[in-house]
Amino acid sequence: QVQLVESGGGLAQSGGSLRLACKVTGFTISYYNMEWYRQTPGKQRELVARAPPGGGVKQVESFAQGRFTISRDDATNTMYLQMNNLKPDDSSVYYCHWPTGGYWGQGTQVTVAS
Repeated sequence: QVQLVESGGGLAQSGGSLRLACKVTGFTISYYNMEWYRQTPGKQRELVARAPPGGGVKQVESFAQGRFTISRDDATNTMYLQMNNLKPDDSSVYYCHWPTGGYWGQGTQVTVAS
């Protein structure tokens, strides 16, 4: 059974940091692209970052460049999103996504106070 379980969300101050984790069961992430998305009420879900398999070039969307880092630990089947210098506009629900299989996690809420 495939499961993607996010953790690490919460309340942060503007300029602060949070580290999100996505623990995966049911398949081996080492073979696949893995992605982080976010969605705020009334807006479309948007890609935040993508980590290809095999040490490929990671993609971070422009709004997150220089602040967010995506990483993956294939040994523990876990993906991470390190978020630094958080801004109130980063407040959103963050989702882990396996694009090949079409699976999503349940999301973790990130709230950044100004």
